[in-house]
Amino acid sequence: MCGKRHKCSFSRLEVVLIVFLVLMIAVTVALLVLHFLPQENSSSNGKLGYFDYDDPLPTQKPSNGVSGGYLLGAGRADCTGPVAEIPLMGYANPDQVGGGLLTRLYSRAFIVAEPDNSKRVVFVSIDIGMVSQRLRLEVLKKLKSKYGELYRQDNVILSGTHTHSGPGGYFQYTLFWITSKGLIKPSLDAIVKGIVKSIDIAHQNLKRGRLFINRGTVENSQINRSPYSYLQNPASEQSRYSSNTDKEMVMLKMVDENGHDLGLISWFAVHPVSMNNTNHLVNSDNVGYASLLFEQEKNKGMLPGEGSFVAAFASSNLGDVSPNTKGPFCVNTGESCDNPQSTCPVGGAAMCMATGPGTDMFDSTRIIGQNIYSKAKELYANASQEITGPLSSAHQWVNMSDVQVELNATHTVKTCKPALGYSFAAGTIDGVGAFNFTQGSVEGDPFWDEIRDQLLGKPSNETKACHEPKPVLFSTGEMTRPHPWHPDIVDVQIATIGSLAIVAVPGEFTTMSGRRLREAVKFEFDSHGTAGMDVVIAGLCNVYTHYITTYEEYQVQRYEAASTIYGPHTLSAYLQLYRGLARAIATNTVQDLPSGPEPPFFNITSFTLVPAVVPDRTPVNKTFGEVLQEVRQHYRVTEHNFLTVETYVNGSGKWQVVRNDASWDTRFYWTKGSLGQSNATIEWHIPNDTEPGIYRIRYFGHYKKILMPITPFEGISSTFEITSL
Repeated sequence: MCGKRHKCSFSRLEVVLIVFLVLMIAVTVALLVLHFLPQENSSSNGKLGYFDYDDPLPTQKPSNGVSGGYLLGAGRADCTGPVAEIPLMGYANPDQVGGGLLTRLYSRAFIVAEPDNSKRVVFVSIDIGMVSQRLRLEVLKKLKSKYGELYRQDNVILSGTHTHSGPGGYFQYTLFWITSKGLIKPSLDAIVKGIVKSIDIAHQNLKRGRLFINRGTVENSQINRSPYSYLQNPASEQSRYSSNTDKEMVMLKMVDENGHDLGLISWFAVHPVSMNNTNHLVNSDNVGYASLLFEQEKNKGMLPGEGSFVAAFASSNLGDVSPNTKGPFCVNTGESCDNPQSTCPVGGAAMCMATGPGTDMFDSTRIIGQNIYSKAKELYANASQEITGPLSSAHQWVNMSDVQVELNATHTVKTCKPALGYSFAAGTIDGVGAFNFTQGSVEGDPFWDEIRDQLLGKPSNETKACHEPKPVLFSTGEMTRPHPWHPDIVDVQIATIGSLAIVAVPGEFTTMSGRRLREAVKFEFDSHGTAGMDVVIAGLCNVYTHYITTYEEYQVQRYEAASTIYGPHTLSAYLQLYRGLARAIATNTVQDLPSGPEPPFFNITSFTLVPAVVPDRTPVNKTFGEVLQEVRQHYRVTEHNFLTVETYVNGSGKWQVVRNDASWDTRFYWTKGSLGQSNATIEWHIPNDTEPGIYRIRYFGHYKKILMPITPFEGISSTFEITSL
C-alpha cells in the first residue's frame, strides 16, 4: 500500500493483473455489443412455426437502438367441440342447448420470454364461459408431459372470454353439473386440445420482438347492470371516477424485431351477453366478433381461423357490466324496470330484460363487437409506449373458505364456506332467473327453505351467520355429494412483463372491486421500489368462483352479491392475497411464497345426462347429404338465403372457398327430428360487398348406423348466381 509521503509503485504481478483486467473488460463490452446488434437470421422472415405466409407490411418501424427486447410467440387453435345437444354455459338455463354454429371458438395463446430464455409468461384467452379448475389441471398436465417445467402453474394464465354461447360440461364440481348435465368429455377434451395446441403454435413461432402498450376509452358499449349496488360504495370513492363502469381499454401490441405484426391482447370490461339466453348457436359473442374483424384485417386473403396474426379480446372486471345498452325494460309492457329489484308490475322479475343497441341479438353483437374492434384498431396503430424489463410470475393456491383478513391493526375477519344467496336464482337483466326470485333479497322464503332442507340439507348456523346479510339458498360449501359443489382451493396469480402486471382473477370482479384491486396491487409495487406499473385485470382465470363485489355492494344483495360465494369479506381477502404476490415480485422473494394446498383432481372419466348418440335414419327414398330444400338459382346481394360457401373461378374450372363455418355471415342450424331423422340448415347472410359470380354451399356431416362406425358424408347445393345491384 502507498503511504501519503511515499512514491507509489506496482509489483510485476500487479501490473499483469491490471492488464488482464483491462483486457477482460474490453472483451466483455465487445461481446455485449455483438449480442445486442440486430441479427440476420432465418427467424426474421416470419416463416417459423406451423404457418408459411407472406410477410405483412410492417406497422412499427424498429428504432435505432436495441431491437427485439423479448422472444414473442402467438398461436390460435380451434376449441369448439360439439355444437348439438350440449348445454351452453353461462345463463344456467337448462333449455339452452346447442343447436348449431354461428362462429367457431378459438384458444389464443401468447408467449413472452426473456432473450436468454430464462423466464417465460404465457397468457391464453379462450372463447369459453370461464376456465374451470378441471380444465386448467388437465392443460397443465399435458404441458408438463410435453415441455417439462417450462410451462407451469405460476407462469401460465388461462382466461375465459366469458361468452355465454359456448358448450358447457367441463367442470368437476357438482353445482356446474346441474345445468351442464354432468362432465361431458367431448366438450372438455376439445377445449383442452385447443388450448394446448395454441400454446404449441405460439411456442413454435417464438421470435425476437417488441411490445407496446396503449390505452383508450370505448364509448357506447356498456352499462352498469346493478347501478343500485354501485351507489352503495362511498360517495368519496365514486367521485374519483367519471362513470360507474370502466370504459378504458388496455391494449398490448406485439411486433417482431423488423416491425412486422404478430398479435395483440386487449383487456376491456364488458359481458359477452349480446347473444341472449334464447340463442342456441355456439358462438364467441361480441368480443369474439371483434377478434374475427381484427384477424381478418391483418390476415388478408385468409378465411376466419387462418393466418399468423392473432387478436385476443380478453375479459376483465366485467362483473356488473352489460353490453345491452338500451337498459332494462318490461318485455310485456315496454316500461322501464330500472329499479333496485329489477321487477315489473306485471310478471315480476321474469319480465325485466335489457336489450340493445341493435334490432336483435345478432345486430347487437355486431355493433358492440365493431365498437371494441374500432377502438383496438386505433390504439394498435398509435401504440408507441414500449414495454421493457424483466419477466416474473407469482402463484399460490389458497383455501378461500378460511382466509383470515386483517382489515386494520385491531380488526380481523374471515371468509366463509361457499354459499349462494336467494338473488342468485333471480338472474340478471341480461338473463333472468325463474319462479318468484328477485334481486335484492335480504330475507329467505320459508317455502324454498323447506324444499332446500328436504332435498339438500340445512345450512349450518355458522354458514348463515358468516354470510349475513345474505339469505343462504344453497350452502354449497357444506354439500359434498357426489363431489363437492364448489371449490375451496383457488388460484391467485400475477405475471409481470416489464412494467405491465397482469392480475389473473378467478371470477367476475365488479367495476369497483376491480378498481380497488388494481389500486392495491399498484400501491404495493410503488411501495417496494417498482413504481409506474400498468396493472390490468384478466378475468375468469384458472378456476371459477362466481362474483366478487365490494363489502358495500354485498349489503344490498343483488345478483352479483348473492353470487359472491365466500362471503362479505371476499374482496378484502383477495386484496390481501394479491398484495402479497405483488410484494413478492417487487422484492424478488417469489421463491419464498408458500405454494399452498393443491386442488383436488376428482377421478371422473365421464358423467353426463346428455343423450347418447343414436343411430341415424334418412327419410324414405333419401340418402345422407341429400339436399332437402334447394337454393334458388339467382340472388341479389340485398337478399338473405339459406358449410363452406364456394365460388366458381372462371378459367380454372375450380371452386374456391370464400366462407366457412367460422364466418360471421354463415349460420348452421341442427335440429333433432323423430326416429333418428335430424336436419341441418345452412344460411348464408350475403354481405352487400359480395363479389358477383356463381356460388354453391357444401355441408359436411356424419351419420351413425347400428353396429357401424360413425361415417362422414357431404351435401352440395345446386349452383346459384349473385349479381350486383
